[in-house]
Amino acid sequence: MTILRFFCPFFILFFTPIASVQAFTGTYGINYGRIANNIPSPDEVVTLLRAAKIRNVRIYDADHSVLKAFSGTGLEIVVGLPNGQLQDMSSNPDHALNWVKENVQSFLPDTRIRGIAVGNEVLGGTDYSLWGVLLGAVKNIYNATKKLHLDQLVQISTANSFAVFAVSYPPSSGKFDNNVNQYMKPLLEFFQQIGSPFCLNAYPFLAYAGDPEHIDINYALFEPTKGIYDPMYHLHYDNMLDAQIDAAYAALEDAGFDKMEVIVTETGWASNGDQSEAGANATNARTYNYNLRKRLAKRKGTPHRPKNVVKAYIFALFNENEKPGHSSEKNYGLFKADGSISYDIGFHGLNAGHSSLLSLKVP
Repeated sequence: MTILRFFCPFFILFFTPIASVQAFTGTYGINYGRIANNIPSPDEVVTLLRAAKIRNVRIYDADHSVLKAFSGTGLEIVVGLPNGQLQDMSSNPDHALNWVKENVQSFLPDTRIRGIAVGNEVLGGTDYSLWGVLLGAVKNIYNATKKLHLDQLVQISTANSFAVFAVSYPPSSGKFDNNVNQYMKPLLEFFQQIGSPFCLNAYPFLAYAGDPEHIDINYALFEPTKGIYDPMYHLHYDNMLDAQIDAAYAALEDAGFDKMEVIVTETGWASNGDQSEAGANATNARTYNYNLRKRLAKRKGTPHRPKNVVKAYIFALFNENEKPGHSSEKNYGLFKADGSISYDIGFHGLNAGHSSLLSLKVP
């Protein structure tokens, strides 16, 4: 997750044509980050996820202990190729083939690996050396899946931060940053060829924390509000996430990719933060995640794309006490380290402060 603060209130997301493989079934998923020394074992996490009836999961690497724990569970997982391996994967097709063999093929079909996220928030990031190697890594990983006859089972993607946009407000003005565009366009062309979506890590929390004086917190939290009006689209927006998604669609349309689907690969709200991080508290975190869950359950699209059902992976499963950066980075978890719920957002059978991971019974 990018820790940049944005003063315009919007972000974006992911795509898939009819015949292509889909990594995301349903509308609700979760990110299983593990930068912590106090969270439950992968086996215990499986018990928690099944009890909460969360089926779609993303991890940020291809840790074998996690992949083994997920075997035979029916949970569908997207694994990650870390940024530190992009250079190698881009320049060495054989290394990409071996990586897919060792970290994907060897666990199939018992572990339902449905996607590979190649890098995270590369374009728009501060490590410019990775911008030029991302596409090569994506192509080599895809070609490896094709060679192993996995390309119709495993979807290739990469997640973007909001830093890839030059403009995002109002939604109709969405446009990619000029510096990013020379790398983004060929990447999107390849994704269009292989039927992949556009993925975005979208955080109304970061937008609000960056400009609390000008952004209505109710608009960021899906609470009743007057919202905003987009004069070009002639559309009203009653929540920021929908507006962020449509800003992404506008940027894709501007770049010539008007059929690409947007998927939210990260979104969430911090339950604690530094003094400078406005709105970072448990009450707002519960409100955002509870309302987000209700909004996704409606299986509806955005004002600009009403037929494209919104899909989102929530960030994150646990608080991660070893994450660097602002205090908020450590406090996005829906669950505490002992497996109890941080706050009740409506998971049936699980109650805040009561359900311990170790005592959960899965039918």
